[in-house]
Amino acid sequence: MSTTNSNVLLIGGSRGLGSALAQEWVRRGRHVVATVRGSARTPLHDLADAHPGAIEIETVDVTEPEQIDALRDRLAGRRFGLLFVNAGVTSRSDVTVAQTPTDDFVRVFVTNALSPLRVIETLQDLIESEGTIGVMSSGQGSVTNNERGGHEVYRGSKAALNTFMRSYAARHAGEPRALVLMAPGWVRTELGGEGAKLTVDESIPNVVRTLESLSGAPGLHYVDYLGRTVPW
Repeated sequence: MSTTNSNVLLIGGSRGLGSALAQEWVRRGRHVVATVRGSARTPLHDLADAHPGAIEIETVDVTEPEQIDALRDRLAGRRFGLLFVNAGVTSRSDVTVAQTPTDDFVRVFVTNALSPLRVIETLQDLIESEGTIGVMSSGQGSVTNNERGGHEVYRGSKAALNTFMRSYAARHAGEPRALVLMAPGWVRTELGGEGAKLTVDESIPNVVRTLESLSGAPGLHYVDYLGRTVPW
């Protein structure tokens, strides 16, 4: 990171890509404040035990605005060089948007599209003025690249997230922060499934490397884990 503040605030670090991100930042000497959703023990807790003092664990459900407000209050006075919002959910890949139950549609869109912007708007003042704000998007959020269909509700939620981040960037035009929509590739996790093309070790170190390469580059960047621009 070009900013002198190497503290990272990671929203959604309990398992999968989230805990892998925390591990990679710790490996690079960063101090990480990472969140989990509930009270159950997670792989992030094991990671924190293995690296005393390097990881702090906070609790927040990003779909509950009052919990985001409470997190901000608990972190008041702290400053971070990077905010990265990783929290998200998937949906059934084999149903069309019209076949999707309304409750499931709302769950996916609230978690993947609405909540990240609520997190950013609420926590943005904790981020250094020349720091980075990143969100875990997906290549499936690209409208241009959607030539095969499938995963309709998930795709739509990530496309909505991308659009909302473009609106956020427009409202903050001229500011020095880097804003990043990250497509990590199709990764073998609980969310990505066993058929995914990439291992966590093939994706996450590159995700972190790309985020660091964009530090100090103002404006909104929609990129994949190798730093390649993804078409909107």
